[in-house]
Amino acid sequence: MYLDKLISWLGEEEAALITSEVSKRYLTDFGSEDGTLAVTKDGAYFIIDARYFEHTQQQVTDPQCSVILQKELYSQLSEIFGNHNIQRVYVEDEYMTVAELSEYKRKFSGIDFDTSNRLSDYMRNMRIIKTDTETAYITRAQRIAEAAFTKLLSNMRAGQTEKQIAAALEFFMLEMGSDGVSFPTIAASGVNSACPHAVPTDKPVRDGDFLTLDFGATYKGYHSDMTRTVVFGKPTEEMKNIYNAVWGANTDAIKTVRADISCKLVDNVARSTLDAWGYEEYFTHGLGHGVGLEIHEAPNVSSRSGTTLREGMVITIEPGVYIPNKYGVRIEDMCVVTKDGCKIITETPKTLIYI
Repeated sequence: MYLDKLISWLGEEEAALITSEVSKRYLTDFGSEDGTLAVTKDGAYFIIDARYFEHTQQQVTDPQCSVILQKELYSQLSEIFGNHNIQRVYVEDEYMTVAELSEYKRKFSGIDFDTSNRLSDYMRNMRIIKTDTETAYITRAQRIAEAAFTKLLSNMRAGQTEKQIAAALEFFMLEMGSDGVSFPTIAASGVNSACPHAVPTDKPVRDGDFLTLDFGATYKGYHSDMTRTVVFGKPTEEMKNIYNAVWGANTDAIKTVRADISCKLVDNVARSTLDAWGYEEYFTHGLGHGVGLEIHEAPNVSSRSGTTLREGMVITIEPGVYIPNKYGVRIEDMCVVTKDGCKIITETPKTLIYI
């Protein structure tokens, strides 16, 4: 279905050169760092070396896409371009390096390589709306992450380091069936939790610490993304207030989500809630982002976004408050935009968890 759309988008004597793993997976159901996908108006060609050839043949089932054993890539591409009288080739400007582009231009001096963002924009606009199958894969990844988080809670204790906790959570996700982790797990405690994207350290978690955990699993190439902040021991009244402020901002923003609402408005709602609690100045990043084959993809849900939400988008809502040199709180959920609201994918409760 996705390959059909790209083929229809191409004009006569035009081709698309797909080199990114994510686009190859999206168009053919097979993602690999290796291999080159050439798409023409008459069909597609996945050129892959002997290491992956048989596996690619098994995975790529679209009859419009031929799997070709790579022998000499440029010669094989030259034959394909010649057979289809290709005059213009679109490349993925966000993924192709300058060196790669220079080599293609040198090998195919008679072809116009379109280095604008036309192909990348077209692929982004296709991927921004998720099908039911894609949403099901994202949901499955999220259930794996939630199961791992539940197991972590029963195995976590004060004195463990941030690194140990992050490693345990990643192991539990793999144990529960994740294909891999969506991104390096964030486990930030105490003063480190005041940094939105802290890297786990050898710091032990102590009573009185917030611990922010930001993590995700993958399933069939699709990602999940989730953040929960727990507390070790007894929190102060200020810690409770900050947690409730972030929880309120998360809830209010989710209530705002629906098709035809601007991403900027959703972000503004979260900030207004935090402002009412007196913490808006400590919310230092955008409210959320799209999730799919990449952990961060369109749309951008922030005060600078010019995007309007559309039915079928999958986005995160992740407000946070970060008090310098003290602590921070973030709560993140994923949801699917619907015509009249949204369907929340994340099922883990948001009440403050005490360890």
